[in-house]
Amino acid sequence: MQTVLDPVAPHWGRMAPARVEGTPTLSADVLNVPTSLGVLRITLHEYGMRLRSQKDVRDYGILCGDASPLSTTLSHHGEGDGATSRLEAVAADGARLVVTIGHAPFNFAFHRDGRFIQGSPSDGHFVRRFRLPPLARHDDRWLLTLELGPSTSVYGLGEKSGQLDRRGQLIRSYNRDALGLNAEWSYKNAPFAWSPEGWGAFVHTPAPVTHGVGFGPWSQRAYVLDIEDSALDVFIFSGSTGADQLAQYTSLTGRAPTPPDWSLGVILSKAYYKDSEEILSVAREVRRRGMPCEVITFDGRAWQDTDTRFAFEWCPKRYPDPRPTVDALREMGFRICVWEYPLISVRNPLFKTLADKGWLIRDSRTGEAYRYAWDPEPFGAVLTQLPDSGLLDFTHPEAYAWWRDQHKALFDLGIDMIKADFGEQIEEHMVASDGSSGDALHNIYALLYNRCVYEAAERYSRNGPFLFSRAGWSGSQRYPSQWGGDPQADWGGLAGNLRSGLSWGLTGAPFYATDVGGFYGDQRDPVLYVRWLQAAVFSAHLRLHGIGAREPWSYGPEAEKLASQALDLRERLRPYLQTVVAQASATGLPVQRPMVLACPEDKLSWAFEDQFFFGDEILVAPCLNPEGRVTVYLPQGHWQWLDSGEHIAGGQVHELQLPLARIAAFRRA
Repeated sequence: MQTVLDPVAPHWGRMAPARVEGTPTLSADVLNVPTSLGVLRITLHEYGMRLRSQKDVRDYGILCGDASPLSTTLSHHGEGDGATSRLEAVAADGARLVVTIGHAPFNFAFHRDGRFIQGSPSDGHFVRRFRLPPLARHDDRWLLTLELGPSTSVYGLGEKSGQLDRRGQLIRSYNRDALGLNAEWSYKNAPFAWSPEGWGAFVHTPAPVTHGVGFGPWSQRAYVLDIEDSALDVFIFSGSTGADQLAQYTSLTGRAPTPPDWSLGVILSKAYYKDSEEILSVAREVRRRGMPCEVITFDGRAWQDTDTRFAFEWCPKRYPDPRPTVDALREMGFRICVWEYPLISVRNPLFKTLADKGWLIRDSRTGEAYRYAWDPEPFGAVLTQLPDSGLLDFTHPEAYAWWRDQHKALFDLGIDMIKADFGEQIEEHMVASDGSSGDALHNIYALLYNRCVYEAAERYSRNGPFLFSRAGWSGSQRYPSQWGGDPQADWGGLAGNLRSGLSWGLTGAPFYATDVGGFYGDQRDPVLYVRWLQAAVFSAHLRLHGIGAREPWSYGPEAEKLASQALDLRERLRPYLQTVVAQASATGLPVQRPMVLACPEDKLSWAFEDQFFFGDEILVAPCLNPEGRVTVYLPQGHWQWLDSGEHIAGGQVHELQLPLARIAAFRRA
């Protein structure tokens, strides 16, 4: 069978399609299928099916749930090219699961109670049955293609700032220091996608995965998975709704624990408060003005010497003894967040100490500790150029434990929360102590880093574990929370930051925060700041952050007044938010729920991707333009404005013109 060669994916021409060679056999409820690409293993589960190569994927703790197979039966039909094998099982709820396997070439169809869930695509070619091979392999990668209906919508695949419905898109699951949210690159990725038509697909791998979701140059009728791993492990979920899909995915990869109540308060930050005098001055002003604020942040350079970071040490010039500053902030009622990243400057003696122990990522070409050289382009007056740095090796048990336990002194000092920044810096010639290298380590590094810092908070924080992390992979939702890094400070940045959070929520991560006001390119636009804050009130976590001041009064008196109203609303909503957060931890549902998730039976609503449900009862349509125009669709039912209680009709679209003081937020009457 000829393989399509496309300029976007030139390696396809080297990939050999799978063909069944011999009779599949059943052993311990695992169907072993001998093929031209080696033995494939197929199992049926409560949630659906699993397709694996003979070689196991290196897991790194991605999976934490039960993946034991159901008791199954096997039958065979026909001979030659028309031969098929049929695997059947009955789930605990009585559902009948059936996988039918075609032999020449290998292809499959999976049904639950007679309903087609997923299988090899029906997209044919004039001269062959399949336009793309159902399953193929080259030495270091696999190609798996799945059915995509003519109007099937697909969601998930991590933190992406574009259209939530991925259909037509080419998405690569590969963590990047995105330097903004205006392109496909993103900090948090996960190779898990699902459709409201009742299927989901999760590639269990640490490796990059490229997703052609009805991508025209490949096939508009197929979901193509190009998996850069020598091992294959794919789960097909059978939940009938998005909520079911998220429940099944998070039952395997873990759910977020409920964060402490204090983390739901306002988190104030900027890049950066230069010294003790400045942060204390801002803190006193916050209290003098009566602004609700739970946490204040020492970001990056605020407490570290940029030339020697990161080494768990306060800048000796500004903080020879940080305790008086920390104590003063705590006396004012603040909890305290400090920033970190997993890199150590070569100018710090710690670099040599850790390198000599073998606790840093090594250069595969020299065997020495890798010296990561920062790209100078992003750095300027505020973000000072950084020196070459080493990366901690989180695969080394002793290095992992050392990094975790170094946090104890911070928590003993009175720190409450860690901002775990970066984690996207693994490059081609890096190798870890466990042999992982390059792309095999690149994505999973963020998960190992998140886990280490969260475990430190579990052990040593006196007020409950909580962190902010920027990079993430499948399983990172177990270590809440995440924020959307570095949005541009304009209206497009606001929209992209909101969609990134909704997209991450559609990938099983329930908690998220935006950078209120935008991170870079700030023009001191009070209207943008107020609208951003009004939208962020309805997120799991609320942080004011960016390059330069983000205190409300820094945008002028009118902005301060309107920001105060929004923050007061947030405080009134906190009891409700606490129940939503607990529900999210129990179910895998996000706090902010796009319409496709909240209203699976109302297909019209799915098109309104910039509005969302905040929990079960409140619908929010953020204002994303300076004119105050909002288009909102309210589902069938009786609705009220959240602020006034005034009734507004459901089952229709409303074109609203809002004064700056008003938020398009509604509750069921």
